[in-house]
Amino acid sequence: MTHGAASPAEAIKQAKAELRAAVLARRDAADFASRIRHSQTITQKLFALPEYRAAAVVAAYASFGSELDTAEFIARILADGKVLLLPRINRAQRALELRHVKNPGADLVAGVWGIREPAERCRIINPAKVEFLLVPGVAFTAGGARLGYGGGFYDRLLASVDQRAVRIAAAFELQMVEQLPEGPHDQRVGKVITEK
Repeated sequence: MTHGAASPAEAIKQAKAELRAAVLARRDAADFASRIRHSQTITQKLFALPEYRAAAVVAAYASFGSELDTAEFIARILADGKVLLLPRINRAQRALELRHVKNPGADLVAGVWGIREPAERCRIINPAKVEFLLVPGVAFTAGGARLGYGGGFYDRLLASVDQRAVRIAAAFELQMVEQLPEGPHDQRVGKVITEK
């Protein structure tokens, strides 16, 4: 029995896995103080975006590990009187539900992989209501191509959000790459904001 070359889908999956590992290693290696400093710089840039200021319903995410720290962004969304939506993983449907969070301190619980997510009691909101969506990811290109963590959760969520919703990724400069492998279901973001 002969084994031919990997199928295009397998080749993309393998290339993504290698790039994901490389960028995560680079991000994990960045020192804590600079990650905090860059997070603050990026967060201020997000607040300055006209698209953020105009949005009444903002979807964000609770950061974990070496990701950009989103705590200040989440607090500001509430302080600005906007509706805050955070994702909760629905394991049965392999999907993200956007839930209305009013008090992150009380409403967030440890979810899958230890990522904080809204408690079951938080109301599910239709993704079509989102006006501004902060999207996590491992790597991005200047053109908005995005490499996630490999579960496809955000690609499915992005596909369900209104096309007029602003999709913004916030990432450290070290997460930017020239190009990355894209499959047919991969969703792009409109802008990537870095500390630079």
